[in-house]
Amino acid sequence: MNNKRRIVPLLPLRDIVVFPHMGTRLFVGRERSINALDAAMVRDKEIFLAAQKDAKANEPVPDDIFSVGTLGAVRQLLRLPDGTVQVVVEGVKRARVRRYVQTDEFFLVEAEEIAETGTRTVEVEALMRSSQAAFEMYVKLNKKVQPEVLVEVQSVDDPARLADMIVANLLTIKLADKQALLECEDASKRLERLHELMQAEIEILQVEKKIRSRVKKQMEKTQKEYYLNEQMQAIQKELGGGERDEFKNEIQEIEDQIKTKRMSKEATAKVKKELKKLKMMHPTSAEATVVRNYIDWILSLPWYDKSEENYDLGAAEEILDEDHYGLKRIKERILEYLAVQALTKKLKGPVLCFVGPPGVGKTSLCKSIARATGRKFVRLSLGGVRDEAEIRGHRRTYIGAMPGKLIQSLKKAGTNNPVFLLDEVDKMSTDFRGDPAAALLEVLDGEQNDTFNDHYLDVDYDLSDVMFITTANTLSAIPVPLQDRMEIIQLSGYTEFEKLNIAVKYLVPRQKKECGLENVDFTVTESAIRTVIHHYTREAGVRSLEREIASICRKVARQVVNDSKKAGSDDGDTKALEPIVVEAKSIPKYLGVPKYRLGKKEEHDEIGLTNGLSVTSNGGGELLACEVAVVSGKGKLAITGLLEKGMEESAHAAMSYVRSRAQILGLDTDFYQKVDVHVHFPEFIRKDGPSAGVTMATSLASALIKVPVKRDLAMTGEITLRGRVLPIGGLKEKLLAAHRSGITTVIVPRENRKDLREVPRRVLRATRIVLVEHMDEVLREALCLEDPDSVFGKPRESWQYVDGELVVRGPGAPRVQAPPPVVDPEPAGTPH
Repeated sequence: MNNKRRIVPLLPLRDIVVFPHMGTRLFVGRERSINALDAAMVRDKEIFLAAQKDAKANEPVPDDIFSVGTLGAVRQLLRLPDGTVQVVVEGVKRARVRRYVQTDEFFLVEAEEIAETGTRTVEVEALMRSSQAAFEMYVKLNKKVQPEVLVEVQSVDDPARLADMIVANLLTIKLADKQALLECEDASKRLERLHELMQAEIEILQVEKKIRSRVKKQMEKTQKEYYLNEQMQAIQKELGGGERDEFKNEIQEIEDQIKTKRMSKEATAKVKKELKKLKMMHPTSAEATVVRNYIDWILSLPWYDKSEENYDLGAAEEILDEDHYGLKRIKERILEYLAVQALTKKLKGPVLCFVGPPGVGKTSLCKSIARATGRKFVRLSLGGVRDEAEIRGHRRTYIGAMPGKLIQSLKKAGTNNPVFLLDEVDKMSTDFRGDPAAALLEVLDGEQNDTFNDHYLDVDYDLSDVMFITTANTLSAIPVPLQDRMEIIQLSGYTEFEKLNIAVKYLVPRQKKECGLENVDFTVTESAIRTVIHHYTREAGVRSLEREIASICRKVARQVVNDSKKAGSDDGDTKALEPIVVEAKSIPKYLGVPKYRLGKKEEHDEIGLTNGLSVTSNGGGELLACEVAVVSGKGKLAITGLLEKGMEESAHAAMSYVRSRAQILGLDTDFYQKVDVHVHFPEFIRKDGPSAGVTMATSLASALIKVPVKRDLAMTGEITLRGRVLPIGGLKEKLLAAHRSGITTVIVPRENRKDLREVPRRVLRATRIVLVEHMDEVLREALCLEDPDSVFGKPRESWQYVDGELVVRGPGAPRVQAPPPVVDPEPAGTPH
């Protein structure tokens, strides 16, 4: 092959022609083009650069590409994150495509160098000087070309290189003209054609310059007229008063307000300083508007305006009892809080934080506190707030700046000592604009919030008289430093008894009033309300319960209207109608098919089936069945039932305990190598927590030794590898669920005895509660064994609650029985 011919990858270019001695930066995104660059990097970085005839063609074929191009070299290659490639190439020599060797992955061509022609004559010298002069004129008219390029062009002595350098820097030349110049082999002809093109471009640029100059003069004239008109209007206003007089009146009003408004020394000095600046400004200037808004905000805030507080604890207790049922411990803490304020007359106490599931009355409790204390109530929802400026405000340098929500809410309240509810404090988030939770640290700190500094006000504001209360659904989402500034008060979900009383005393009367049934002989029986609670709602609070009761009342209202028409009463008289009683059996008629079912104990003692107890995310207790199946296998343990990781770990701990007690249970020491065990929790509800450990261990032991578990027994407790039973949470809700499901015996960790104080007496009397410390005690009680002593030996002692009384038996039992737990008394008339 001729040494002037070579096989090189071809890179098709869009809207650009690369000339020899010309360096350029390209962004390459097409796959075949990137492949061509990769091949060039392997082949001494040599590549053939040719322009496309149609720039819009995404997948060009050889016929779409000019045959004459430039042999170039890749000087730099950079791969970008979006998959494209940034490459710096430099043209070296003109060349022509002789044939295409490959077109699949990329274009591989046989290129032949084009030799430069032409001789150095006087005519060529004249052309070079004319071209340099024309290019100088072009650069002066087109400011986009760098002056350094002109210096470089003036120093070139070779006609071929001069032509290529000039055409590479002519930004306004069409692609077809550039390609024609590239294909021209004779340097003198290229210079001649290039000179013609430059002259045409210079004429166009000179015309453009004239047009710009004419437009500029016209604009200057227009601006001059506008300025004179504005001056004339200003003179007229000065002569006739008008806006200037209004501005003076405004300033006078502000001065009068400053004299009468009681503010801090810092705020007074700041307002006077801003007013002094305002006097020197023109009324219509933008800065005057900003200063005026700032002064309005300062003067409108309640610096020392307070509402009269009520320190009557008796009245406060009545209001709390009137608005909310139960919550005895919460109400006591609030009354203690108010008592301290009544004695000290100061609000130096911890910020209360009510934490509990939705619908348990956190927000309404804060409203009751405001009513009980005689303070104004302000609520600020923090759900979704992710900008620190929402709390601290924006600086006045920003357009449309305003104070933060705290200052805005205080202005709306009009007093300096409201009950300020920061609702959903756990729903705040963080982004690049700052952390609003961090901005609250100063607000909720009693030692710092007397000098709270809002970015907009830029003066200290005293928040120490504000009674801040926060609410949240979960503690985990609240930063620890923020938790440290608050007293956490947990509100657990309502029990069935509490929901029943709330419905009877509050929800049914309220819905009767809202549905116009006050004068109608209409009652909802307690059994009907229980049915709604059990089969139509599954929640910690009472929102869904109230919605279902409202649905019943609406259907009754429709029935009353229809019956009144049939009775011929057009004036709405309902006294003659028959009484309407909604009973449990008629609930499906009003609310449709039941949505939920209650857990029930089994009808027979089953092998590998144990009743566990759990607390759902709704705050209520549920009966949790645990099934275990044992089949021939190789020792695999499968755990299913929509479980979290904690439940799976408890299952492994339970299996390890059973293996450690294999000899006592009569199992082979290698029994687990011959069987596969499957632990399953029915119902598609997410389950978490370690309290099902004893339940899984009991089911495993029952399935392996083929002994049934008692059907009227349920259990709860965490298990360790050594078989110790550790305490759990939510005992009250679990015992209520067991009682509701007809379970007569419940196994509970002994360390949870203190929690029995919160369980209603009726449940304690109706349930035999066995307190255990070890898993052996659980199996002794739960399995249907004829002689438990032969398996586990004689027990040291046993602790049980029978009819609400603690019974301790065994040689290690104390001589004096421990007193029964103190249980909160139930309200009179609490239904069974």
